[in-house]
Amino acid sequence: MSISVLGSGAFGTALAISLAGNGPVTLWSRDTKQAQLMQENRENAARLPNIGLPDRITVTSDIALASQSDILLVSVPMQKLRGALRDYAAVLAGKTLVACCKGIELSTGLGPISVIRETVPDAHPALLTGPSFADDIARGLPTALTLACKDDVLNQKLQHDLSTANLRLYRTTDVIGAELGGALKNVMAIGCGACIGEGMGESARAALMTRGFAEMQRFALMRGARPDTLMGLSGMGDLVLTCSSALSRNYRYGLALGRQDDFDTNTTVEGVATAQALTKIAAAEGLDMPISKVVAEISSGECSVGEAIRWLLNRPLKEE
Repeated sequence: MSISVLGSGAFGTALAISLAGNGPVTLWSRDTKQAQLMQENRENAARLPNIGLPDRITVTSDIALASQSDILLVSVPMQKLRGALRDYAAVLAGKTLVACCKGIELSTGLGPISVIRETVPDAHPALLTGPSFADDIARGLPTALTLACKDDVLNQKLQHDLSTANLRLYRTTDVIGAELGGALKNVMAIGCGACIGEGMGESARAALMTRGFAEMQRFALMRGARPDTLMGLSGMGDLVLTCSSALSRNYRYGLALGRQDDFDTNTTVEGVATAQALTKIAAAEGLDMPISKVVAEISSGECSVGEAIRWLLNRPLKEE
């Protein structure tokens, strides 16, 4: 069994470091110069500084070489996933592709497994998701993740091959629930960050997380997910982590909105596009998604955080 990680961002690099504890890993970067620097200096200084790359990791920009592995973990941002898969569809054909991104594609409303199926139809798709920060994983700190795949036989094999000393994997065949848990929690994290940044306090954040989780369940059930999936690692687990730590990019983005601070535009914030996609789908389906709606609006500058919170508080009273 051989493994490659396609994408040398912080999370892809962290996964490669953890998996190297089991055996050789190939880490692919689209940027030839970056691949050379990482291979020579044994560090991803740009994305994951001060953490060494084990000797078992080979860094390359040769996609033909990287795609020779039995299992390919695809760690690229959700909104760039389709383009990356389309560019390399010929060498990815028939491969086991494990998506390691969270979000909903803005142009189509699809999750990562559906994007894999459309772009590389004969691939064997799966999804790795759950509460995880790259820095924690790279430093060997423990967490548990969800591995989602329709084919449970393949999923059991992947569970065995991808579990490491610090990554405990739980499997599910509910790919819709796993996709949506990981995607929607980013939207709620922006809202929670904005709430704290605006100075609304911890009680308000707890309320927003709880009502946000109700939205996550409502949307996921409408799309055919199983309710218990959202209660697990890919839903509730990831929500708690992402809404309560400044290590989360989505939470930090929300903080910046609430404080009216500048934010690094080079930082990937998946929840922005996902909020826009959610709002569009919810409107078409007649689904009530007020928190997602205001996150989309504050992200696009249509309203301020203060205005959004006042609107949420003044909505008609209802049963829980």
